[in-house]
Amino acid sequence: MTRILGSVFLLCLVFSGAPGNAAVSVSEAGRLDAELTPVGAERTGNLEGTIPPWTGGIQGPPEHFVKGQHEVDPFSDDQPLHTITAENVADYVERLSEGQKALLAANPDTWRMHVYQSRRTASYPEFVYDAIRANATRAEFVATGKQGVSGSIVSSPFPIPRNGVEIIWNHSLRWRGIRISRAEGSAAVTRRGNYRVTLSEQDFAFPYGIADMTRYKVKYPELMFAAKSKFIAPSLLAGDGLLVLEPINQTDNPRKVWQYRHQSSRILRSPHFAYGVPAPSTDGLRTVDEFGLFNGPTDRFDWELLGKRELYIPYNAYRLHSGRIGYSNILHRRHLNPELARYELHRVWVVEARLKAGQQHVYSRRTFYVDEDSWQIAVSDTYDMDGALWRAAEAHAVNFYTVPVVWSTLEVFYDLKQQRYLVNGLDNKRHAYRFDTEIDPREFSPNALNYYVR
Repeated sequence: MTRILGSVFLLCLVFSGAPGNAAVSVSEAGRLDAELTPVGAERTGNLEGTIPPWTGGIQGPPEHFVKGQHEVDPFSDDQPLHTITAENVADYVERLSEGQKALLAANPDTWRMHVYQSRRTASYPEFVYDAIRANATRAEFVATGKQGVSGSIVSSPFPIPRNGVEIIWNHSLRWRGIRISRAEGSAAVTRRGNYRVTLSEQDFAFPYGIADMTRYKVKYPELMFAAKSKFIAPSLLAGDGLLVLEPINQTDNPRKVWQYRHQSSRILRSPHFAYGVPAPSTDGLRTVDEFGLFNGPTDRFDWELLGKRELYIPYNAYRLHSGRIGYSNILHRRHLNPELARYELHRVWVVEARLKAGQQHVYSRRTFYVDEDSWQIAVSDTYDMDGALWRAAEAHAVNFYTVPVVWSTLEVFYDLKQQRYLVNGLDNKRHAYRFDTEIDPREFSPNALNYYVR
């Protein structure tokens, strides 16, 4: 069984897919070593000086970091520059998303946004920058079927994007490391502020993030990531598990998902685990394709690039990542503890997705705000089938500076209709993220899941 599923894992590495949009020219790609950063952001700051130039990001841990523990805040002495409230929101309306404004309006007495000095901390290993430079001239969007990308390695394929769908693929294929394990807590907070934390152990493998694929005897990887998880609390779910194999090009090789139920001691293949399906153990407060604020195929929506703008987004969220606080410090009634959230002014790409005629989803429209320095979606607004704003989501990011890599430490989904919210990523009372550079395909098979959950 292990041998067979190891083959399945490796088959996902095989390059496939018809080409779509052409890559940029060599001369245009040269901008990545000039006015643009290696990932495609603007090197300069803004005219007002409120967004600084990018000077390489965080280059290493601060002196008071202890290896093996949670990343400590390099900017713990920073004080807020100003605070946005329901009373003064009109002064900042041009730099807020519709969802952020709605959250302030819905909680005028308790929610506020503390804005700090903007610090462009995003940084990656040099081999990631080299791969992005190479992707610029050879990566192509596969427009057929469920869509995908070809000719791309390691990280974001389109550092000089020309349309909205390329930016979304930059987010989906951004470099997040190679092998990561973490403990994760999730909580669906009721309108009254009650919650129960669901705890799980998670392992991720990103073969796409490997620079040298010669060991797999292929030029381009096709597997974006493999992920397995097991619930450890509450007792009703403890022992259940999940395995996901996520290919890049899902036209001919769709996502594969297996679930393990401890009551039956059986592993079952999930026939449909994508798009607008409610995510498990979330009280229906987010969809499957909102993991990371967006993931999966792009074929059900039309994607429009609305341009760039300056936005207050969660950034350098080391307070929320701290191992010194508990869940009750973070989870307040109707929203996060505003004293722990850090907002900064950054440039973001704005992409709007509209549901195609004849396609099905719970959202008719989605607006994504994508951080230019990391290609991570920082904020998203989603609309119901009547066109009304329904949910607002934020990814509170940190730079895991020992790698280094930018990833969210906490993702929060506010349901503006139900006046409640979901938090994914609570890692404060469990072990810190562990990053490795080796992947064994045998660890990501249904057979391996059987042993993993026990």
